[in-house]
Amino acid sequence: MGDADGTEGAYERARSGGHRVHIGSFTSGGGRGITTAAADPATGALTLLSATDAVADPSYLTVDRATGVLYAVSETEQGAAAAFRPTPEGLTAFGPAVRVGGSGPTHLSVAGRRLLTANYTSGSVSSLPLAPDGALSGPAAVLGHQGSGPDTSRQERPHAHQVLPDPSGRWVLSVDLGTDSVRICAPDRTTGALRLHGETALRSGTGPRHLAFHPDGEAVYVLHELEPQLTVCRWNPVSGQLEPVDEVPIASAGAPGGVRAYPSAVVASPDGRFVWAAVRGADTIATLSLAAGAGKPRLTGSVDCGGSWPRDLAADPSGRRLYAANERSGDVTWFDVDPLTGQPRRAGSVAVPAATCVVFG
Repeated sequence: MGDADGTEGAYERARSGGHRVHIGSFTSGGGRGITTAAADPATGALTLLSATDAVADPSYLTVDRATGVLYAVSETEQGAAAAFRPTPEGLTAFGPAVRVGGSGPTHLSVAGRRLLTANYTSGSVSSLPLAPDGALSGPAAVLGHQGSGPDTSRQERPHAHQVLPDPSGRWVLSVDLGTDSVRICAPDRTTGALRLHGETALRSGTGPRHLAFHPDGEAVYVLHELEPQLTVCRWNPVSGQLEPVDEVPIASAGAPGGVRAYPSAVVASPDGRFVWAAVRGADTIATLSLAAGAGKPRLTGSVDCGGSWPRDLAADPSGRRLYAANERSGDVTWFDVDPLTGQPRRAGSVAVPAATCVVFG
């Protein structure tokens, strides 16, 4: 799992100006768990360094920028989260996995000194305490969602798919595919438990999956899984209100051969000029220009994702490259981004079985 000069050389490059990259995968689908790689700062190429299967099905990862600790969900019926410390040799488990009080967690994020998880199967969001050094503990404070949608096979009950703090740190937003809505919560300052502040309804049957904030902190892009649409919203960080203002198609309703399109991940470029969305089924990455303003994205093109079933999409810290985790083809493909148009151009790939998530840390 190394390049011509070996993993030791790759580690040295990662320490001296490169980036460490962590890739989640489904161990139940043949994945290695969490794979750590080094990203070459000049080319973006990934060199695989190590892997750990210390937690089952770590489908989503996040890194706490304050402590450097990496957290992973365990997307299982029992539902858990685990913490890891990066070392020169790879990842080391930082305490035991902690139950999140919900089943099938699909997303997690850090909000202050709490770890938040979105629990898809049970339709809830959880909050777990973090120690100053990043250690994870319980018990979890759980907020259950209520409601359903018109798609009886996918929206029979709530399905929380993402939870994250807004840029101001005052609010937490949770995206629910089952109820066609985004909930806004206010964390309790004493306990850290999430308290419902409001709920924004989106178009019925569209199945919102993930959202991304524009760097200005006031435009929000909600990606739908059950329709290839992006809903543009206006965010008020003072009042904690999310207002839908427009919808933009990101793909045709069906891919060639009648395959349905299932959007998965949305990313805003660090410079605020572009939005990218991964679309499974169609197996494409859509580019939207923000030249007319943060609230007026315009679809300018789509490219092949470089594999099959792009479950996640990540931009490197510079915004010059994109990385797609292609679950069914078992690879992570990277792309150079045209600085003028924002269009990605495939630059390479590396085999990562059942890849689900890419994070920089």
